[in-house]
Amino acid sequence: MCGIVGLMVKQPGLRERLGELMVPMLVGMSERGPDSAGLAVFTEPLPDGRRKVSVYSGLTPQAGTYDWPGLVQSLNTAVPVAATLQVTGGNHAVITFDGDPAPVRAFIRAHDPKLHLMSTGRRIDLYKDIGRPAEVADRYHFERLIGSHLVGHTRMATESAVTPDRAHPFTAGEDFCLVHNGSLSNPYGVRRMLEPRGIRFETDNDTEAACRFLEWRLREGDDLPGALQKGFEALDGFYTFLMGTPTELALIRDPFACKPAVVAETDDYVAIASEFRSLAHLPGIDDAHVFEPAPEEMYVWKA
Repeated sequence: MCGIVGLMVKQPGLRERLGELMVPMLVGMSERGPDSAGLAVFTEPLPDGRRKVSVYSGLTPQAGTYDWPGLVQSLNTAVPVAATLQVTGGNHAVITFDGDPAPVRAFIRAHDPKLHLMSTGRRIDLYKDIGRPAEVADRYHFERLIGSHLVGHTRMATESAVTPDRAHPFTAGEDFCLVHNGSLSNPYGVRRMLEPRGIRFETDNDTEAACRFLEWRLREGDDLPGALQKGFEALDGFYTFLMGTPTELALIRDPFACKPAVVAETDDYVAIASEFRSLAHLPGIDDAHVFEPAPEEMYVWKA
């Protein structure tokens, strides 16, 4: 099962409504994914030399609020990076800083084993948590999100545990994310091939195998279409993948295209969902170009 949603607004004036337009899309996929939900939103880019990480604390709401100011104070003492803090929920924060992300990520991992690094980049903010999609959207005030495009997912866990780190989106490198509807038959074969090449895995989710494969191909110098083409050859199973980059949404389906997907495009937006009901509320939908993506074909939209 699982549900996929994606939204890119073409008109800058709609960026402040990105979250407002997206929430009904995500909630519309609740029956396809009732156990957890996630969202990656691409904001205005940070200045050159600045990066940000999205961090999940692992605390339940009943356990109280994580000491985010203490974490940032310790980070600025140990790795002077002019870090600043935006707390988006008791168990989630975005930390912005100067310089190389590697020592910042290493410090956060060593500081507290409960902390989970979810994304890194100049534009991406990432949220994912357990609970029904409407609960997660309300918890993080998704309706307030502002940006050019986003990628969302509702999960029905079939191959790994219901935990925030196994929820989608998965990320690779900087400002890249992937969500998946379907099932891969060879994720452990992909993992055995990639681990000796220095690709690090964090979960046993089959979707992470697809994300890490693309991470490897991009690291090796492929552009995104080239990496996806190699994915058609290496990744076996049934899948619809939706990906986000700093300036793009990209969509592919496997050669059989047995997992549902529908696209609606107008002069104002491109919207993607597993089912049309998540698109029906969008403005101008009656006049949109609505179509089902073809199997084993790449669709790329630029912001």
